[in-house]
Amino acid sequence: MSESEFLYLTTTGRRSGQPRQIEIWFTEHDGRYYVVAEHGDQAGWVQNLRTDPRVTVRVGERVFPASARVVDAASDTVLRDDVRRRSERKYGWGDGLVIELSPAGASR
Repeated sequence: MSESEFLYLTTTGRRSGQPRQIEIWFTEHDGRYYVVAEHGDQAGWVQNLRTDPRVTVRVGERVFPASARVVDAASDTVLRDDVRRRSERKYGWGDGLVIELSPAGASR
């Protein structure tokens, strides 16, 4: 089975409280999923997950709750650079703010 091209991320609207879903490129590593926000903190979905990190993720037919976090570029440069390289290999692009999506129950 080939890897899915897109991940569907559902956040909770920070003002509306309503579910907001986006389709986005992703990579997977060590049981976690990573997405890159081209527009960084300007993206509404990033602002949403900063307000409430509880998200829902769909990859292919698999749907699961997850916790989202912005990878700190200053303290976690190794992870940030690794995710960007993975994204560049998969899609030819990887520049932006890196977000980690940890499935519920995954240990850090």
